Amino acid sequence: MDVHLVDGTYELFRHFFGQPPRKADDGSEIGAARGVVTTVVSMLSNGATHVGVATDHVIESFRNEMWSGYKTGADIAPALRSQFDVLETALDALGVGLWPMVELEADDALASAASVAAKDPEVSQVIICTPDKDLAQCVIGDRVVQLDRRSGTVSNEDQVWVKFGVAPRSIPDWLALVGDSADGFPGLAGWGKRSASLVLAHYGQLDRVPDKVSEWDPAVRQAVRGAAKLAERLADERELAELFRDIATLRVDPTLLDNVASLCWRGPTRAFDDVCRHFRDPALAERVAALAG
Repeated sequence: MDVHLVDGTYELFRHFFGQPPRKADDGSEIGAARGVVTTVVSMLSNGATHVGVATDHVIESFRNEMWSGYKTGADIAPALRSQFDVLETALDALGVGLWPMVELEADDALASAASVAAKDPEVSQVIICTPDKDLAQCVIGDRVVQLDRRSGTVSNEDQVWVKFGVAPRSIPDWLALVGDSADGFPGLAGWGKRSASLVLAHYGQLDRVPDKVSEWDPAVRQAVRGAAKLAERLADERELAELFRDIATLRVDPTLLDNVASLCWRGPTRAFDDVCRHFRDPALAERVAALAG
């Protein structure tokens, strides 16, 4: 079996900004939530059998205590923020696995579920449905891959190397150096994608990069422009880099998924008809009923 793990927060944002608004009878905005549910139903229609969706029930997480500039929900449009609860209610009624995260983030839930599923011998492949670069750290060969559903691009371990120039396990170190504007931490000044890739492709982790450029591997020192300044910056701000790496490292909590069998879709609950009425989409209810047999 294949296991599909969906970044519900990303999908909600994507549908909110990518399609026209849609109102419920009570005047509330429902277009993005309906779009995500329709996406998940399409996955089921195309043969997905074991599906889990993670959402950020609360945008802030423990990482906000680690870095004051970390992303918050302050700038999220009310019409979008109000649909998180709507989406979670709808997905629960649809009957797919759901992780509405509070202390941890949706990305942590996806990493946790991927870790559990990858260890199950009954699982052929784990497909993490998100283009988020954080999740690249979870990729394992062809067993755990990332799928960008918008472009149809599948990234296995070889593709992670091509895209980032480092192995999946080095992604948190890479992000620590170059920063992640989406998550709100800047990385180290002067370090760019190319320099981070060249250094980490050789050393793997920040801990193994020498403080003195004279101690760097000669080939790396020659390939990296401004190597002396970058080495000095890393030496001076190593503690900050390690903080950013910790922020970028996804937390794996195996208790979030007891077993892969619990993700098997067995049809909607009776509440799904109410969801479809709220979405003003009776055809969606009929479609799901036909899928459930």
